[in-house]
Amino acid sequence: MESTAPMEYAHLGRAGLEVSRLCLGTMNFGPLTTEEEAHQIMDRALELGINFFDTANVYGRSVRMGLTEEIVGNWFAKGGGRRERVVIATKLYGSTSDWPNDRFLSARNIRLACEASLRRLQTDHLDLYQMHHIDRATPIEEIWEAFEVLRQQGKVIYVGSSNFAGWHLARAQERARARNFTGLVSEQSLYNLMDRQVELEVLPACRDYGLGVIPWSPLASGILGGALQKQREGRRANPSTQKRIDANRARLEAYEGFSKELGEGPADVALAWLLHQEGVTAPIIGPRTMEQLEGATRALEVKLGEVELKRLDEIFPGPGGTAPEAYAW
Repeated sequence: MESTAPMEYAHLGRAGLEVSRLCLGTMNFGPLTTEEEAHQIMDRALELGINFFDTANVYGRSVRMGLTEEIVGNWFAKGGGRRERVVIATKLYGSTSDWPNDRFLSARNIRLACEASLRRLQTDHLDLYQMHHIDRATPIEEIWEAFEVLRQQGKVIYVGSSNFAGWHLARAQERARARNFTGLVSEQSLYNLMDRQVELEVLPACRDYGLGVIPWSPLASGILGGALQKQREGRRANPSTQKRIDANRARLEAYEGFSKELGEGPADVALAWLLHQEGVTAPIIGPRTMEQLEGATRALEVKLGEVELKRLDEIFPGPGGTAPEAYAW
């Protein structure tokens, strides 16, 4: 069912920046979606009011490293206010070559990776520059100094993290505070009905420090998007996904049945559930096609009350709350 509701916006954590409640993920652009199709999807996303786009310097690597950023950059270059209306978020951490310093979060790589992303994206600044993973070998002081320089140069406006543990977030923010630096404004985490570990400590840390939560894989690699129904239609999942489907078949049957009772698609219910979680700013949707983009906006209209949320908790139990009560007293 296609949405007719206007786009909703929220502040990115404690920042003054406002972003759409759905974030357009671009990971499929290049490997699975042609550049022409990707440009059409981005144009339509703007028409739908989606102003928050997420990418990474390693996306597209199965074809060519940096390809996805190039596709987005070529779209920006078309003009028409495209760059001005988009909050562009990209990431660094992963290896971009065989050389040892073209990876992780050294001051050198932060500087050079930023310059490379700016060139590929054909822009003079990044709205949100995210650390794709924790780097245990680089001192946080070195990391913050490098980001401070980028902000002073006007090349980066906000800094975010991805795949950080709760204590990583606390350490980063406290060190930033000691330097009179803003620090992080967001954390991008694996979070969906089937993967709820972040509820233990990451989400509480984000709420306490005022970080916006950007869930990736909101459909658990498509499993929450009606996997059983798709199988009945003859569509096959890859071996690893199939293994997880088989292990959760009873829950998925209950979930898809409950979604049907609500009169909604399973994917819409999964996205709507995330939008109902305190602290979540915008789940990342990663459409391969225009149809998938159009369908995702329906989640904004799905309202889940206490009864519906309780039922979803029964089907996919979380860790039991926040730490330590979830496992102690």
